[in-house]
Amino acid sequence: MNDQVKTFIRVDHAGEYGAARIYAGQLAVLGRGKYGPQLEHMKAQEQVHLDAFAGMIVQRRVRPSALLPFWHVAGFALGAVTAALGPEAAMACTVAVEEVIDEHYSAQREALGEEEAALSTTVEQFRLEEREHRDIGLANGAEQAPGYRLLTGLIRAGCKAAIRLSEAV
Repeated sequence: MNDQVKTFIRVDHAGEYGAARIYAGQLAVLGRGKYGPQLEHMKAQEQVHLDAFAGMIVQRRVRPSALLPFWHVAGFALGAVTAALGPEAAMACTVAVEEVIDEHYSAQREALGEEEAALSTTVEQFRLEEREHRDIGLANGAEQAPGYRLLTGLIRAGCKAAIRLSEAV
């Protein structure tokens, strides 16, 4: 296994960990209302993704990101704060995060060779589920969030920075 694949697994594990924490934060604020079942569905899928990458971390002896404690707090805070701004802002957060992950997984899939066909298939499956989450966000008023373009732009930039940091640290 080459270093690039190890980096992919490390950053994907960290990203899925952060995503699960974002949904936990959103659920803490909006979980008892109309959006609870959708948030639970998305969080459950993120947990499957996280469990898969956690297994790969162990099986392939990949060093996890040293930033996991930070992502624990930052992910929950992002989810809770956007949910506190309203359900549309929570859905805008989902759209922004999932668009970045869609791009990220697409690039990874292209970079993985024949020897990593199983990982490529997993990444593609998860990418499609992330797109489903984006579509749920759009269908539930994300674009009606106050300051939608600014909010999603900031979150997208933060996600891209988180990816770069998790690749290195």
